[in-house]
Amino acid sequence: MKPRRNTKQVPSFRKLLKTSKLKLENKLKNKQYKQQSTVKKYRKEQRKLRQAVKDAAAKTPVPLEDYKKRHPEREEEETALPLDMMDEDDLKLMEELAQKASFVTRDLSSSEPVHAKKRKHETVIEKYEKMPRRMQTEPEKELIHLLPIKDKCGIIPQTMEKPVVQEEEEDEEGEVEAAALVTQAVEEPLPVLTTEELLVHRREKLQEKKMHIAALASAILADPENNIKKLKELRSMLMEQDPNVAVIVRKLVMVSLMEIFKDITPSYKIRPLTESEKNTKVRKETQKLREFEEGLVSQYKFYLENLEQSVKDWKQRKLKKSNVISLKAYKGLAEVAVKCLCELLVSLPHFNFHNNIIVLIVPLMNDASKQISEMCCDAVKNLFKQDKLGVASIGVVKVISGLVKSRNYDVRPEVLMSLLNLRIKEIEVKKDAEDIAPKKRFMSYKEKRRNLSRMQRKWKKAEEKLERELLEVEASESTEKKLKLHTEILNIVFLTYFRILKKAQKSPLLPAVLEGLARFAHLINLEFFDDLLVVLHSLIMSEVLNHRESLHCVLSAFYILSGQGDVLNIDPLKFYTHIYKTLFKLHAGATNDDVAIVLQCLDVMLTKRRKQVSQQRALAFMKRLSTLALHVLPNSSIGIMATNRTLMHTFPKTDLLLDNESQGSGIYLPELEEPEYCNAQNTALWELHVLRRHYHPVVQKFAAHLVAGAPSEGSGALGPELSRRSPAELFEAYSMKGMTFNPQIASVTPRKKGEILRGESFLNEDLRELFQTELGKAAVQGPLDFAKHLNAAVS
Repeated sequence: MKPRRNTKQVPSFRKLLKTSKLKLENKLKNKQYKQQSTVKKYRKEQRKLRQAVKDAAAKTPVPLEDYKKRHPEREEEETALPLDMMDEDDLKLMEELAQKASFVTRDLSSSEPVHAKKRKHETVIEKYEKMPRRMQTEPEKELIHLLPIKDKCGIIPQTMEKPVVQEEEEDEEGEVEAAALVTQAVEEPLPVLTTEELLVHRREKLQEKKMHIAALASAILADPENNIKKLKELRSMLMEQDPNVAVIVRKLVMVSLMEIFKDITPSYKIRPLTESEKNTKVRKETQKLREFEEGLVSQYKFYLENLEQSVKDWKQRKLKKSNVISLKAYKGLAEVAVKCLCELLVSLPHFNFHNNIIVLIVPLMNDASKQISEMCCDAVKNLFKQDKLGVASIGVVKVISGLVKSRNYDVRPEVLMSLLNLRIKEIEVKKDAEDIAPKKRFMSYKEKRRNLSRMQRKWKKAEEKLERELLEVEASESTEKKLKLHTEILNIVFLTYFRILKKAQKSPLLPAVLEGLARFAHLINLEFFDDLLVVLHSLIMSEVLNHRESLHCVLSAFYILSGQGDVLNIDPLKFYTHIYKTLFKLHAGATNDDVAIVLQCLDVMLTKRRKQVSQQRALAFMKRLSTLALHVLPNSSIGIMATNRTLMHTFPKTDLLLDNESQGSGIYLPELEEPEYCNAQNTALWELHVLRRHYHPVVQKFAAHLVAGAPSEGSGALGPELSRRSPAELFEAYSMKGMTFNPQIASVTPRKKGEILRGESFLNEDLRELFQTELGKAAVQGPLDFAKHLNAAVS
């Protein structure tokens, strides 16, 4: 008979290792359970012992009176009672009763109960006294589990006792010393310091605080990850309690923390860890980085809360209970806090709590304090200018829209003027355009397998890898995401503008709205064009707007028609008429700055719409602009003549204005408000000869250039520094910002006989005498009358 084969498999090394680990864990668990049970038994015994002591103390009789042993002499005297009168039977009966009356005869001072010997069991105290005690004289030392050691026998666990740090208890001694110091301070009066000594003491203390702030800031900047705890110490100085240096120290700490956060903050947003990520074991470097990021976000949050509280304290005008800071100092602290918030808004648009900063800053743009309002508006403008994608801008635009609506359109115009700095040039016009545009995509594995050979697949794989790396290096933002954000931003902006146009036409926000419409009108949806043009024209005709606001209306209308509005068959004749009629409202006084807007309007309505402009209209505008150049400042004259130069190049037939001969029937009617019917072809640009004698050399050059027919080459041509710049650029380049003008003196008033008009100071003597003799016959009312009588004088 064959021996039975042993079917039991030999356990592998991995299984042995696994089972040994389980055994080790079971041993550790059993040891823990034993320790827990021992502690429970010890607590139970202690509880019983305390209860027994309470019971014994409750049953101990209290003596009624102090018992004193009597002297033997007195005892003999007391026993010698007169018993002669008692019989023997009575005496025996009294002795028997005395033996039974134990309460009367027993000693009351004894603590032993009367029936102590009659108990069947022992007392609880005696019972516990006889039991062996297992009290721990020393506390159990904690064990640190080390890495196990493996030998031939198996895995041997290794442990080490945790070192116990003995803390010295000196609370009582400290209290005694503090009490002694207090009594000494009470007994000794404080020395009285002079004003100079107080200032010196304050200066020394302030210098000490500055050195402490500098040391902490330098340590944090040198090694942020290891010194993140010092950030908390520095932030705690925001609550400085010394009234002599509290305000300055808090301001210094605010600015220091702002610069530190700008320097050590990473270029990404830190998100909180999930539960699974917290429980996962990671490397030491990763854990160190996580702790640094968590501490940084926490301290940054508390810092922003402190800044917000500083602003609230100033707004609510509340004094602290400690009275450390006076009420007047709140404004200075609030200004520094707002400045720090503005810097963080611009410098850290990608980091955590950026939306919280936006919610704090945007309402302060409408603050009554001009300084705080300007700081916040400048910060928002800088944020708009540097935000190319639009992620940070969309949050600001939403809060501004909500602020304007919640305040019932009663906000400062600067709030809406900041929207003009948005960097929006393109939006999603049609969704079909996305489908038409070719999209870059890589071939799938099946397509490569089907269409390419083995060598081609290899090359294709290397090429795609290189393209992906290039895309990562460029870090270019998605165009689709950018267009989507810009479209959403512009929808919110136009919604705010249309609300104001509809509900608050008499609001001071209307100029900002009209300027914004002129800025973004080419991006408005085609469906709103008709309604918007009707609204703009009704605003112009209502005569509620001032001159600049009406110019913005005209500019907005032409921007609408120059963009997508080209497909619409609309003739904006009423806007041409309005500009032609109001040109003479410009002069060298208060309205000189409006020339820049007029130059933009003329560029859009004449140059860019050259195909829709007739020759009569172009001639009328050239003649009126030449007349206007006599009444404005030199920079405006240069811009106007640059516009005339552009019109000469755009409309070649306008050179007939340089000839004295008339073209056709009729005479020139300068007072007519319709440019089409003023017969401008029958006049000449005699103003250019006057401007050739202007005191400004650039005006002289432009006038001589236009008289020569605005040639591009030759002796009459302009230099590249003048010919290559637009009229608006020339207007800004030659502006006389340092000069001030009195509007009352510069405005046109009815002149007296022999009075020299504004603009005549640069005329030659012969012409001046002619103007004075001819124009002195009647009072001149404004530039229109001046031009009319001037034409008559020259003719």
